Amino acid sequence: MASLFTGKVLVVNNSARDELDTERELGRSLENKVLLLYFGSGECPRCREFSPLLRDFFVRLTDEFYVERASQLVLVYVSRDETEEKQSKFLKTMPKRWLSLPFKDEFKRYFRFAVAEVPAVVVLKPNGEVIAGNAVEEIRRMGPACFRNWQEAAQLVDRNFLLAEDFDDVARRSITDPIRRLKYKLNKTEDEEEEEEGEE
Repeated sequence: MASLFTGKVLVVNNSARDELDTERELGRSLENKVLLLYFGSGECPRCREFSPLLRDFFVRLTDEFYVERASQLVLVYVSRDETEEKQSKFLKTMPKRWLSLPFKDEFKRYFRFAVAEVPAVVVLKPNGEVIAGNAVEEIRRMGPACFRNWQEAAQLVDRNFLLAEDFDDVARRSITDPIRRLKYKLNKTEDEEEEEEGEE
């Protein structure tokens, strides 16, 4: 996948404006992930309607508030905005994990994907093959559930796993986690408590 952006720079959507420009950085960010190329514009009425849905879709699959571990998903915004200021203004309303091509990047003009209108979301396998030419309607209709189909189509290798001994030291994921743990201990049936006491 990194070969798609060889010799190009991807900008991380945060206030520091970090850039991924080396082959190693690109490889680490894009390897073994489903890539979404979002062609859009902050001025387009249809994009303004769709962008909050895409933002929610992305956050629900990658934010620890919703999922225990982030899905193997990366999004690159390919701007169709008229000015750099309009692109920056739009990106400020989007998740910090989004990547984007710099505004003046000529690469956008010669992008190999034929996108006739915006918004458009091209879904790619890690090797660059197209899974969906435009997944806008699929995202609208199915929401985050459609990622499972893309994951299967991409044949991703799930490398996010814990060894058996790591489960004892799993970090708590939320403020309510200790309460949840306590609740489950208190909700044991009397029979289970008697069995535990008998074993001791």
